[in-house]
Amino acid sequence: MTLDPVAPSSEPRVRPWAVDDLPALDPDPFLDEVLRDEPITRITLPYGSGEAWLVTRYDDVRFVVSDPRFSREEVVGREVTSMAPEAVASQTAGLQYIDPPRHTRLRRVVSRAFTGKGMERLRPMAERTAHAMLDGMERAGRPGDLMEHLYTPFPIAVVCCFLGADEDDWHEWAANSEALLSQSADTDRLDAARKATRGRVVELLARRRADPGEDLATVLASAAASGEISDDEAISLAMAIYVSGGHAVRNNSGSMMYALLTHPEQLARLRAEPALLPKAVEELYRFVPHRNGVGIPRVATEDVELDGRLIRKGDVVYNAYVAANRDPSVFPDPDALDFERSGAAHLAFGHGPHFCLAALLARMEAEVMISTVLERFPDLRLAVPADQVEFQREGLIRGPRTLPVLW
Repeated sequence: MTLDPVAPSSEPRVRPWAVDDLPALDPDPFLDEVLRDEPITRITLPYGSGEAWLVTRYDDVRFVVSDPRFSREEVVGREVTSMAPEAVASQTAGLQYIDPPRHTRLRRVVSRAFTGKGMERLRPMAERTAHAMLDGMERAGRPGDLMEHLYTPFPIAVVCCFLGADEDDWHEWAANSEALLSQSADTDRLDAARKATRGRVVELLARRRADPGEDLATVLASAAASGEISDDEAISLAMAIYVSGGHAVRNNSGSMMYALLTHPEQLARLRAEPALLPKAVEELYRFVPHRNGVGIPRVATEDVELDGRLIRKGDVVYNAYVAANRDPSVFPDPDALDFERSGAAHLAFGHGPHFCLAALLARMEAEVMISTVLERFPDLRLAVPADQVEFQREGLIRGPRTLPVLW
């Protein structure tokens, strides 16, 4: 849709956004342009129908994702302009597409497993697993692919253990994980993987109901047994955490290591000052563009004015966390990887009621992977020029497809 050039200036023009693949960790020039020139604008995306608002400024993003007048639940069953050819708003028992009070109830249950104490209990297993995987890379010889040997299998192993599977059982889950995360049009393979994973989750919940442990499956099984949540909700929550826990961490962790390997001064400093790691991880989360385009939209349930723009009831709104993490009014010199950065927190895990529950888990995994790699390989370096590292294509989450290294 193109607006008439004589339309009132209060009506923003509609910008088509193709969301093309971008090289390595390059920021999206479309988002940079909008953030600079028109931080609340109208867009169309490659699929779906209609138009949507795009919000890019840090403070505005925080406002929208925290305000109950913007609903995720209203997206379900509605065709909107979108990133993907098929509607993804089909979950009925997960956390992504529901609003309070149901969202609050389910989140309260799941959050019992995502605690600092729980992450510290899981850390030794994560460290053992990282070392074992890097042992395998060393045995395979140089050059090694960190995506193959560490960043792809490690998140699956950790999230399986977090769910409650035995430490070595992750191998049985991994084959289905690849299919669940694939962009392939092979629907038979996808359906088979979903059915097999659901069966494993059902079996695990039943086992933990009879034999409780200190894991997410125990939390969910107990809540279902007491009637706090339904069995279907317990299964859906476990599957959602399993799938997202592998995919996002794999790509983000690979991008973080690529960022370190292409910023040798910061890498050298991190080696010299290991205590800097938690702060470095936070800056890496801000710096790394973790996704292409935008994620799940919201729908305005009433008219809302935001910085002079009237968002009407029923309008679709997308929030660009990646752009907000590059807002120069909040993060000076946003292109710099700066471990001394202080002030506002990044929005890589979102904000508000839908803030990522797995943030503590993802942070712990990032710290373990980085520290283990740096400890094991003091002379780690890329095996190819930086511009020859192959990155994912046509995916929603950005990250290296391969990460060949020498040591």
